[in-house]
This record gives sequence, structure tokens and C-alpha cells, in this order.
Amino acid sequence: MSSTSTSHAYGIGVITVIVGMSVGLIFYTGFYLPESLAKPSVPEHILNPEETFVIEIVLGAVNEGADNYVPNKPIITLEKDNLVKWINNDETPHTVSPDHRTADSYSGDFGSTGVIMPGEEYEFLFTEPQEIPYHCEPHPWMTGTIKIEKGRF
Repeated sequence: MSSTSTSHAYGIGVITVIVGMSVGLIFYTGFYLPESLAKPSVPEHILNPEETFVIEIVLGAVNEGADNYVPNKPIITLEKDNLVKWINNDETPHTVSPDHRTADSYSGDFGSTGVIMPGEEYEFLFTEPQEIPYHCEPHPWMTGTIKIEKGRF
């Protein structure tokens, strides 16, 4: 009778692979992933501006040629009024959608998620200088631009 013998090297190899994958997974979820999802460091005076800047979507904005986003081309100053709120005072739902995908490194993607119903609002905290042209998805003639600048002093 011949007996078959198996090598312990195969079992040790499998255990080594499992331990290696476990260590890799622990490193990825414990160190790499939290750092990649962390928000950048932003000074408190930018995160807590002195005032909120309000842009109104005025009554009748849905009509082509009428005023829509008021004020339409504001200049926002970091540290002073970089928290911007769009308020829909019209009787029709609207959006605030960037012409091109735009993101703030702290606040994320700019633009309302879905429509802003009448009486509702959308707000965004800008933490970086930039200029963003935007529009209303259902009403493309409704356009605006917002420019964010650093404070002078």
C-alpha cells in the first residue's frame, strides 16, 4: 500500500496569502482611506463668514427675458460673505447648476441636487477663489455668474 502525503508548504502558503491580504486591508481602511476622504484644512474665518450673501430667484424668473437670479453677477469675498444662499421666490421649481462641473475642495460639488421648490433654498460655502457661470436646468435662458475673491486685507 502506498500512502499519499501532502506537503505542509501548500497550507503555509495559503495562510501567508490570507495574512498578507488582511494586513493590506487593515492598512487601506485604517490609514489610506480616511486620509483620502479628509477635508482640507480651512481657516475658521472662512468657514464662518461674517454674513450670508443672498441671491433671489425672483417672481416671474421663468419668463424668458425677465430678471432671474438677482443679483446676477455678484462678487463674493472670502471671509466676509462666502456663504451664499439662493432663495426661490418664484412659483416654479428651479435649479442652480454649474455650466461645467465645479467643485470646492472643502464643500464638494457646486450645484443644487435636484430642483429648488418655490419657497425653498440652496446654500453653498465657497472656500476658494473662483468664477462659476451657472444656469437653471429646466430654463436654460436663466443664467448667472458668481465670482469669489480673496479679501483685500
